[in-house]
Amino acid sequence: MAPSRLRLRAHLPLLLALATSAAAGDLSAPLPRLKLFAGPHAFEVEVAATPQQRNRGLTGRAQLADGAGMLFVFEKADRHCFWMKDTPLALSIAFLADDGTIVGIADMQPRTRELHCASVPVRFALEVKQGDFGDNRTPVGIRLSGGPFSHP
Repeated sequence: MAPSRLRLRAHLPLLLALATSAAAGDLSAPLPRLKLFAGPHAFEVEVAATPQQRNRGLTGRAQLADGAGMLFVFEKADRHCFWMKDTPLALSIAFLADDGTIVGIADMQPRTRELHCASVPVRFALEVKQGDFGDNRTPVGIRLSGGPFSHP
């Protein structure tokens, strides 16, 4: 098994446990936070790792700070899809491979039902304010670090 998969397997249960204990049944409880890095750019993200947390996501948020976002963590890789039905913010979503490599990015418009799906099976998705991936500073193919994507 590749070393990055071993690290991911070690971090995933911890992320799931943190998110579960931090908001067990209480969607108003604050979610765990962590920092992710794309080269010199940092993202301060909340972690949504339970079905309830993922379903809520950034729904209803009227604002999001620059560099803030939400990391969605799934139990298994799949072509996960996202929509913006009750989200008033314009967001961008990056679909992430197990090692943190961005395999796809989509811009999502507020309050729409258009599905934005990963083109390949993934276990992670990162939502940020639209424009935070802009100017090619966080392109497809770049590898994030931090959190579950820690590299030696």
